[in-house]
Amino acid sequence: MKATEFRSMSEGDLTNKIASLEENLLKLRCNKTLGQLEDTSVIGKAKKDTARAKTVLNDKLTTKA
Repeated sequence: MKATEFRSMSEGDLTNKIASLEENLLKLRCNKTLGQLEDTSVIGKAKKDTARAKTVLNDKLTTKA
């Protein structure tokens, strides 16, 4: 997802999205360990999406205060 898509979400939605992204990342890592993951570049993309979402949430929280 792009940062603009994350910025349009509310704080609660962002928190839920971050939780689901982290859960997905855990599943991807487990699949890699088990040898079931064909394209390992998805792990990097998932990490970047999680970081983007956390950055946008942090921006929203700091500008709010």
